[in-house]
Amino acid sequence: MINDQLKFTGEVKLVLRDKDGNVKDTREVKNLVVRTGLAFIASRMVNTSKAVMSHMALGSSSTAASAEQTDLVSMLGSREALDSTTITGTYNEKVQYVATFEAGDATGAVVEAGIFNASTSGDMLCRTVFSVVNKAADDTLAITWTITLAAA
Repeated sequence: MINDQLKFTGEVKLVLRDKDGNVKDTREVKNLVVRTGLAFIASRMVNTSKAVMSHMALGSSSTAASAEQTDLVSMLGSREALDSTTITGTYNEKVQYVATFEAGDATGAVVEAGIFNASTSGDMLCRTVFSVVNKAADDTLAITWTITLAAA
């Protein structure tokens, strides 16, 4: 009997830097691929007209991530266009999204993040919640989000 299982996992690396480029904080956390994200992935397999993932957002709600969520609970600022998107790997495919929230963008107590396919509305691929990262007005927060697709 063949037992194919496809597994989606995600890791998020956050690097907070001060105005001089010094690292103030660094984290690595897991994420949850939400139901709208799974539906998005399935729709792309049949070439629907859904837009590709293009934005990342930060928020201030520590509400636990759940599969039913379609947006961040309490967004800080606006969604940031991705700096880059790459695909690597053989049989364990990795899709990496990178966004940088510059000085003045999404400041405050950051505890949630998500990936989206539009600057407003659209589909959320995944969401994560983590312990507070205090982003001051002159800080920069770089996020590298890696989604791994593997046959289990």
